[in-house]
This record gives sequence, C-alpha cells and structure tokens, in this order.
Amino acid sequence: MTPERPDYEGLTSPIDPAKTVGGQAVIEGVMMRAPGAWSVTVRKPDDTIVAQRHVLGRLADRNRAARIPFVRGIVVLWESLSLGFRALSWSAEIAAGEEEQPLSKTQIGWTMALAFALFAGIFIVLPALAAGALSGQSGILFNVSEGAIRLALFIAYIWVIGRSAEIGRVFEYHGAEHMSIHAYEAGEPLSVESVRRYPPEHPRCGTSFLLIVVLGSIILFSFFGRPGWFFLVTSRLIGIPVIAGIAYELLRWSGTRSTGWLARALAAPGIWLQKLTTRVPDESQIEVAISSLVVALDDEMVDDVIGRGGLPGSALEVRRAAFGLTPPTAEA
Repeated sequence: MTPERPDYEGLTSPIDPAKTVGGQAVIEGVMMRAPGAWSVTVRKPDDTIVAQRHVLGRLADRNRAARIPFVRGIVVLWESLSLGFRALSWSAEIAAGEEEQPLSKTQIGWTMALAFALFAGIFIVLPALAAGALSGQSGILFNVSEGAIRLALFIAYIWVIGRSAEIGRVFEYHGAEHMSIHAYEAGEPLSVESVRRYPPEHPRCGTSFLLIVVLGSIILFSFFGRPGWFFLVTSRLIGIPVIAGIAYELLRWSGTRSTGWLARALAAPGIWLQKLTTRVPDESQIEVAISSLVVALDDEMVDDVIGRGGLPGSALEVRRAAFGLTPPTAEA
C-alpha cells in the first residue's frame, strides 16, 4: 500500500536559501547540487550504484555577477546547463556499460550552442511565423497568438517525449530527485519509506522555471507590437535572458516559502506542468536519489542526516566509494 503523501501545506516553510539543494534527473540516475559540491549517481546494468562527486563552491563566491538580483538568474542558468550536460554525458556512458572519455568543455560548449539554436528555431522563430500567418495586421492578436503557440509547442514537446519508455524512466528519476529533496529540506529521515511520502513535484523545479519564462514572454513581448523580422527575432533573443532573470527570482522566492498563498499561486502552474515531467518512482530509484544527495552533502550535513535515522546503508557505501574510501559493491 502506497503511504499517504502530504500536500504542500505539510512542507516546511520557509527554507533557508543558503541550505537548499537542487538536482536533475539523468540516464538511470540523479544529479544533486548541494551548497559546496555536486554529484551524479547512476545505477549500472549490473545493479551497482556508482557516483562521482565534484567540489564546487557557492556560485556567489566565484562570480560577482551571481550576487546581483535578476542578473544571477542568467549566471545560474548557464552553469546549471553546463553541469547538466556533464552529468548526462557521464550517466549515459555508465548506464550503457561503456567506458569513454567524458565530454570536454569545448564539446559541452558546442552542444549547448546547438541546443540553444534549436530552441530559438522551434520556440522563437516558428511561433512568430505561425502567428504572422494567423493574425493579419493586428499587433495585439499577433503577440497573443505567438505566445499561445509557443506555450502549446512547449507543452506538446514535453508530452511527446514523455511517451518514450526511456524518457519515462528519466521522469521517474525526476520524481525521486524531488521527493528526496522534499524529505531532506523538511528535516525528515532519508529512508526510502520517508521519501516515498512526499510528492514528486517541487516548486523550484526547472520545469517551473521554463514555464515562467514562456508565460513571461507573452507579457513582455506584448509591448513590442508587431515589429519587423530582424527586430522581432533580436528582441526575443535579448528578451528571454531578461525574463529568465526575473523567473529565477520568482522561483527562488516561491520555492523557499512554499506555504504562503502568493508563493503557492506562483508555483501552481509549474506544479501542474510537472504532472507531465515527473512520475512516481520505485524504491530502487529513490535509493539512487538518496545516495546522490548523500554524496553531494558535506560531512556536517551528512552527520545531521544520519542523526535523523533510517538512512540506507547503501547510500553511505556509495558515498564512501565516491570519496575513494571503498569500492562500490553489487549490493550498494
């Protein structure tokens, strides 16, 4: 019998932004980002759980721009994309049982540039072309239909890729990541049973961020009327980073005050959309997410987690292996 899950009224609030953790689902695993390090943990075909840990100080200490409100969102987004590509690359190799050289910074840069170009073509140029054909000479109708088409494309894209069995498993790990973070930030034990009680959606999810960007673009670009093609494309390319900076601040604020009515209202559309991007994981996937979180945390944080009780021994084994203290075992 599946344990009853608390809704967002039952989650601890407020959350200290300096102690929050984030993450991302990868191929057969989870990437977790803690204040002082990030980790990626994957279950191999032989059922062994393996992890990498990378020390990474707080972005605000490494980049002055990350201290400036509205600018820091752009900096955080770029670094998150970079770390995400690295984690995905490694997880794909491990999940397939391959031993290959990880992507270089140059390869990651080109991959991100290609991804951005595809994003611009599909979610900026294509909606504008379609809106131009539908709206006639009306500037208001053009902006409304462009935004509606962009939003529809975004939701349709998520729905279509979710039909794939492989992406479906990634969505399950996505849910495991969120549930583990919920339990950790609520001060609950990081046992599989405790984590299973929490919802697979999370107000600070990147899905919510993207949705805020899409909705924000509808509002911002409505002030531009119906410009020529050069200004239209340029304004969208410049405007999206501006919207991203605003979206980050809104998401950061609402994510640390999850029980306030305004924060809940801001988070609600993203939570609804996460019904498409997250799924309830099984116990083995939750075990991987817990392990990834334990690997990313520093010693003091891990001591706190151990003190709560219920932490799977396999998670500590994976942490020791990631630190080079013991080899991973098939039982981990």
